[in-house]
Amino acid sequence: MKTISNVEFGGERPLFATHSLVLDNVTIHAGESALKCCSDITAVNCRFEGKYPFWHVKGFEIKDSLFTEGARAALWYSRDLVMEHTLVEAPKMFREMDNLSLSDVRIPDAQETLWHCRGVKLRNVEVKNADYLFMHSADIDIDGYRQQGNYSFQYCTNVVIRNAVIDSKDAFWNTDNVTVYDSELTGEYLGWHSKNLRLVRCKISGTQPLCYCENLVMEDCVMEGDADLAFEDSEVNATVLSNITSIKNPRTGHIKALAIAEKIIDEHILAPADCVIETEV
Repeated sequence: MKTISNVEFGGERPLFATHSLVLDNVTIHAGESALKCCSDITAVNCRFEGKYPFWHVKGFEIKDSLFTEGARAALWYSRDLVMEHTLVEAPKMFREMDNLSLSDVRIPDAQETLWHCRGVKLRNVEVKNADYLFMHSADIDIDGYRQQGNYSFQYCTNVVIRNAVIDSKDAFWNTDNVTVYDSELTGEYLGWHSKNLRLVRCKISGTQPLCYCENLVMEDCVMEGDADLAFEDSEVNATVLSNITSIKNPRTGHIKALAIAEKIIDEHILAPADCVIETEV
């Protein structure tokens, strides 16, 4: 395997179609597609400033590196990525990718990131400004995660999240087969139109959560005072260890809570309209 150390590149496609290459302390200046159509690439202590550096790449590792704002849309149409201890300042990262693992990665401008990706593993990752994160992605495994940004995880399938703090309006819309453990979920309109959403020991805040859901399961969750008008037109089986401010027209299932301040069951409830509602006080 060839090693390139302490070198700077610029312009268009300086390392096009290279294979079995180690980049050590290399800077990619302004330009486009520095490592397009490459394979078996390792980048350590590198700095990426130009656009689209890793497109159509198969098998690559990026460690202890920096993607500046100018390196937008840096990793698309690629597969088998391991990224560790890296700061990603560039937006619109990771599109149409398969098998990517990120650990100890920070993405402070994560808007429109991780679209149409399959086989995603995140460990100790923090993202901010993450509007429209994870659109149409699948087979996602997350542990130790902090997120600020709206409209996240829309249209995702087969997702497992553990130990997360997610601040996101409209999170988990139109998802299928998502399970979240031991996490804080903050934001309006959580989980609308989802299928097979399971929340375990989660804390939920934000108005009108979990409406229009199919096979919603909640186990030992806590709902904050602003989580009102919950469960409208949902099929829900929930055990809530706190008070609920209000619920509205759950379609079917079973809800058990410490107390429910307001139950809105009116002429707009949809069939079968047989949800069992229990409180301890």
